[in-house]
Amino acid sequence: MKVTICGAGRTGHLNAVLFKQRDGVEVSVLTSSAQLAGKWSNGEQIWRATLSDGSVLAGRIDHVGIDPSTALAGTDLVVVTQPAHARPALLRQIAPHLPDDKRVFVGAIPGFCGFDWLAEAAFGGRENVVIWGMKDVPHTAYNLIAGSQVRMGGAKAQLYAAVHRREAKAAKEELSDLLGRLYEAPISILEDYLEITLTPGNALMHPAVLYGLVGPGAPWEKRPFDEPICWWSDCPRTGAEMLEACDAENQVLKHAAERRLKVNLTSVKPLKQELIEAYGDQIGDDSTMYSLLRTNSAYAGIRAPLVANPDGPGLVIDRESRAFHEDIAFGQALLLQMAKRLDVPVPTIETTYHWARAYHGNLLQPPLNFVPMKWAEAIG
Repeated sequence: MKVTICGAGRTGHLNAVLFKQRDGVEVSVLTSSAQLAGKWSNGEQIWRATLSDGSVLAGRIDHVGIDPSTALAGTDLVVVTQPAHARPALLRQIAPHLPDDKRVFVGAIPGFCGFDWLAEAAFGGRENVVIWGMKDVPHTAYNLIAGSQVRMGGAKAQLYAAVHRREAKAAKEELSDLLGRLYEAPISILEDYLEITLTPGNALMHPAVLYGLVGPGAPWEKRPFDEPICWWSDCPRTGAEMLEACDAENQVLKHAAERRLKVNLTSVKPLKQELIEAYGDQIGDDSTMYSLLRTNSAYAGIRAPLVANPDGPGLVIDRESRAFHEDIAFGQALLLQMAKRLDVPVPTIETTYHWARAYHGNLLQPPLNFVPMKWAEAIG
């Protein structure tokens, strides 16, 4: 079985190492970094992952390169790990190089931000391509040294994936088998891809916490940070409350989609419930969203995106962060478009979206023209 991982960030590195622990799995990594590819071709081919108990997993990666024709040759499963805003260009890049003589599964981890629609637009009528996505990353990962090592954080007890609604039942079964060979946690295949698209995640979480940190009336609205802080263990109460409001609106959006599209989306649970089920006893106090975020050991040590203040001492929010370019310009923008199609008001999501764009000052908004024209067309 050959797996091609697209993207060599934290998730890409960790999954490459984990997959190499499984018998009979060949791992190829497609990267945009010529430096990383050169490191591999010069003999630095063993990547390592440090676990929470200090033990280390190691794997010799079979290929790391920048040429998609080589990375994708004969592949069975493609795992896209790039951020959402990088995926349109990536899918256009890999489309001509996917095998055409067998079924190939092309998916994203995580599969959010409408990956099913995005891939459908990129691959057209390629019937041998099965489009899939995973609901969330199987593990958190941090402290990356590219081409060398990464640290593994908390692991999900259960993994969920879905296929594009165009796919046949047999494709679901085959995907379950493929993912079951790669991951230790049990795999469940969801009924509808919207269960991934509407799952509460970073598109709700990061903008809300940013708003709580540097938004109107926030502690750091008008002053820089004195030292690095963590996304979650330092989350302010205002950010947690904003997040709960955004999540409640996402649930309204879910129910509207169920009614309009006649689908069952009961697996899209409120965020607090999702986190408790995902992390369990890794959470010290799950009584409120605020306490949950601050006491989840799986989130401990994950730094907020800060850079040196260009106008003086201290640190400021990094405007190049994925929190802006992925979670806001792609994730929140998609939720707003879906809400518009479904005629559902989402004022808190809208507030954080417009505030974040204004705070950034120069945030490009990619076109969301991959959303099918006929999706939820029955408005009014």
